[in-house]
Amino acid sequence: MSLFNIVVLAIIQGLAELLPVSSSAHVVVAEKLLGLDPSSPPMTLLLVMLHTGTMFAVIVYFWRTWRGTYFQSLPAFKKFAAQVIIATLLTGIVGGALTLLIEKTVFAGLPKAQIEDLFGHLELIAPALGAAGILILVAGLVTRRRSRGSGSEDLTLGQSSVIGAVQGLCGPFRGFSRSGATISTGMLLGVARTRVEAFSFALAVVLTPPVVLRELWRLARSDAPPGALRSTALLSVFGALVAFIAGLAALRWLSRWLETDRWYLFGIYCLIAAGAVEYLHTIGY
Repeated sequence: MSLFNIVVLAIIQGLAELLPVSSSAHVVVAEKLLGLDPSSPPMTLLLVMLHTGTMFAVIVYFWRTWRGTYFQSLPAFKKFAAQVIIATLLTGIVGGALTLLIEKTVFAGLPKAQIEDLFGHLELIAPALGAAGILILVAGLVTRRRSRGSGSEDLTLGQSSVIGAVQGLCGPFRGFSRSGATISTGMLLGVARTRVEAFSFALAVVLTPPVVLRELWRLARSDAPPGALRSTALLSVFGALVAFIAGLAALRWLSRWLETDRWYLFGIYCLIAAGAVEYLHTIGY
């Protein structure tokens, strides 16, 4: 894997992971265009490191906001912890049940097949991108009609539970943006944009380590020669740094568009991207 490929993938991952446009969809398309195998162990290691880089970008960017909102007092922290725990549990329940359903139906009779085997299929990514685009577009247009700042700054347990359940729908479907779905859901529930943005990315930080550990577990079970992974490891660390920088830029972009009523533009982009991905599928990618 060349340094050029790693830098390209790191920039795409860093931007698309934190913008509501689905990093997985963009990374899969980029891998296909670059002639890379998304399922290869070195690629898995690289993506684990890129996810780690974007996770630290989220922590650095939101730390001051989280400290002033969630850690200002013990009652505030207890309320936040309860919301995160319930939302994350619902994410696991919904996502796990949906994954199991797909594996037991789509992969019936194939004992070694798993949900990851679908992730490179552009014909499935395109409709997921389209669905995310519609959700983002609707949420953006609905909130534009409200007066600025009219959303509630208080996130209830019920609202956080719905956000967590929606997050669970995103896992099995590459193209259905996690941040796009959770932030849009919060906006439609009447939560202030800045508050739901901070909560959505707090959920992401909680969710990322288990996802990374799961990918490392899959990597450990693979038949990859240790030498191939060692040669990729150092470049993957560099890729994580590039993804971290790109992630910070993406978060500034996202916050600015949220605050200036331009969230719906991300939805338009997802719809255009869905059409582009479908076209790539029809020509053989």
